[in-house]
Amino acid sequence: MGARHRGRHLLHPGQHAARAQTSALGKSEPDTIISGVIFLYTSGSWPLALIVLVASVMVPLGKLVALVYLLITVQRRSIRSNRERTRLYRMVEFIGRWSMLDVFVDTFTVALVQLQPLMSVQPGAGVLFFAAVVVLTMLAAESFDPRLIWDSSSTKGHNG
Repeated sequence: MGARHRGRHLLHPGQHAARAQTSALGKSEPDTIISGVIFLYTSGSWPLALIVLVASVMVPLGKLVALVYLLITVQRRSIRSNRERTRLYRMVEFIGRWSMLDVFVDTFTVALVQLQPLMSVQPGAGVLFFAAVVVLTMLAAESFDPRLIWDSSSTKGHNG
């Protein structure tokens, strides 16, 4: 349960703290996920902006919401929609494998764009927060036992 709470608290700084510090011709600017999405959208790359928004904001938030939902329904011993909850768990687990791709793109960009003194990109604190969210949600999904979804229905079936 601790990984889920830590992930939730790191999500906001991971999305709003500077993920990179871009310097071009002596001018330095912090870049966040949101500023990157806005830049892509205003420059006409709305499909790419949508992809970044979904991959970097909606997916991590969706994973946390899904894990909290699964935890609450297991705690309350819900017997409704066991198949759907099992599918939801499998989806969260599958998506978790690809979540580090966003962090990889950031580090790859930092490594490639080093044309000092003309241009450079330095990693910001947001990358660390975002990576921590990804790792903690992966650990939370791995620590969740999906058999608990079905345990409550088998227990209620034997008691009733």
